[in-house]
Amino acid sequence: MSMYRQLWLAIIASMLLALVGGLLASLLSARGYLESQLAIKNTDNATALALALSQSDPDPVSVDLVSASLFDSGHYQLVRVLDPTGNVISERIAPQGEFDAPAWFAALLPIQSAPGQAQISNGWKQFGTVTLISHSRFAYGALWKSACDMTLALALAGLVGGWLGSSVLGRLRRPLDTVIEQATAITQRRFVTVEEPKVPELKQLASAMNATVGRLKSMFDDEALRLEQVRQEANFDNLTGLANRAYFMARLRQSMDSEDSSGGLLLMVRLADLAGINRRLGRAATDDFLKLTGSVLKRVAEAHSESVPARLNGADFALLVPANVEGQELASRLIQVLIKEAAPFVEGGNTAAVGYGRFSQGENIGELLARIDSALATAEASQANSVQEARVSTDDDLPRTADQWAIMIRRALEHGWVRLISFPVMTMSGGLSHRECPLRLMFDERGEWLPAGRFLPIAERLKLTADLDLKAVELGLQDLARTPALPGLAINLSASSLDDRSFIPKLITLVRQSAGAADRLWLEVAEEGAFKHLEAFRALCPQLKLYGCHVGLEHFGHRFSQIGQLHDLGLDYLKVDSSFVRGVDANAGNAAFLKGLCGIAHNIGLVVLAEGGSTDAEISALKSLGFDGVTGPAVKDIPSA
Repeated sequence: MSMYRQLWLAIIASMLLALVGGLLASLLSARGYLESQLAIKNTDNATALALALSQSDPDPVSVDLVSASLFDSGHYQLVRVLDPTGNVISERIAPQGEFDAPAWFAALLPIQSAPGQAQISNGWKQFGTVTLISHSRFAYGALWKSACDMTLALALAGLVGGWLGSSVLGRLRRPLDTVIEQATAITQRRFVTVEEPKVPELKQLASAMNATVGRLKSMFDDEALRLEQVRQEANFDNLTGLANRAYFMARLRQSMDSEDSSGGLLLMVRLADLAGINRRLGRAATDDFLKLTGSVLKRVAEAHSESVPARLNGADFALLVPANVEGQELASRLIQVLIKEAAPFVEGGNTAAVGYGRFSQGENIGELLARIDSALATAEASQANSVQEARVSTDDDLPRTADQWAIMIRRALEHGWVRLISFPVMTMSGGLSHRECPLRLMFDERGEWLPAGRFLPIAERLKLTADLDLKAVELGLQDLARTPALPGLAINLSASSLDDRSFIPKLITLVRQSAGAADRLWLEVAEEGAFKHLEAFRALCPQLKLYGCHVGLEHFGHRFSQIGQLHDLGLDYLKVDSSFVRGVDANAGNAAFLKGLCGIAHNIGLVVLAEGGSTDAEISALKSLGFDGVTGPAVKDIPSA
């Protein structure tokens, strides 16, 4: 039984006891008063009657007449006159009749009045004894009316008391509910602070919990800052602050291998005559020149989200940008800015050469690097500050315009030319954690199944990702309903879908209609998208948690320093980006970063999974670092039950 119910029962019981006790005490007091008044009345009337008879030379006939006349007034229950020997001279007894009150009330509170007696004299000789008992029905009527009035007054007092008690409980309940919600949020891995209530005891409790949450946040923020420094040291060039070669190659490989990758644009920059600058100006000036080049690449990269600038070696730099960027324009702008900024360091006007080219999802990384390197060599050989594109044939079967893409995507949804494919996510003990299920679609009945990376970028521009995500969730819930033994199924939600006002209500409706399978549904959003649409993601998480869904972030780790913004989301798991996982068995810096990340995540109850495990050595290293599960090319699938 809840505390509030117990308090209410205690208040009701105490009020009932007080009301019943007060009513009973009042009635008993009133009955005693009426009995005493009746006794006095009986005595007075008996004395008056005896005196009247004594003065009138009494005889039995006159005494009987007077007695009958007095009795007929209806106020007496008994009028009796006895002679000195005890014989009855006159006697009138009223039959048992109705009271001016309910019978049960009269039986519950009987009124007993003492009879009044007096001596009748005839001169100096005793004539007899008169006995009078007044009728009690009027007393019962007065007592019943008093009971009704007191019951009404006490009931009104009880209602007022109940209203006051309700107000007091309401004032106590609001801050107590707030404290309970805070405690519940902590158990759900949401670390929130609340306004301290005015009730002293609850204020102390809320203050203590706020202090605990503050210390937890501070601890996590401090540890996140330390690990961010470890990440920077492991993955970034100390001189320029750009990504180092190992980290850049991991990001490039991820952009080519990831199921949801849309490909991209790779630029390689080679500074001209770096050795000559070192001879002429010295090492310090050469370092300044390299820093300047790094700052130029950073400024160019900032104009495009998810871009990765890097320093590959002494004179070679690279820039990875999304596929929707126009290559020739970007490369030309980059070389022009470099020429202008590097003028104090360069003689003869030859600053750098740029080779660039596009790549698609699934392309071989070796072939890509060979193409770009060949274009870079051509740019170096042609003339000073040259830009050269590494061309590749395009797929003529795909739509060309946005309108064509929109028609084909909507057509695929209408005809059901969509499906989920499945990849296992295994626990470190070898069991199946859940299955990742990205969406694929085709444009006609005999067409090729396209990976998400081929159509999602276009769908985002056309604002069609919400429809695609809802279809993926619908298919996933159907698979879960058909396969009760499946421990879980993960669907990736596009961050741009969160911006669609109709998406979240439709998603919640889908989940609610499949409540039996919802607790095995894993829904994840990419780290970059979650931060970009943080408020919408924050609103979605608690609604999904109501139905038992698992909520997490994928491609996690690049914005680890901002983990403090995720304290109140109640996430269930993190999937660490494959760029940190590649080669982790030989990268001490990334290993230290990932071990610390697992420690922080486990301290707040999060499951930590790794993406892109490509070798047994990597998986073994991930297990030793504290990961709970892994997916990737090296993960061996097990048959579904």
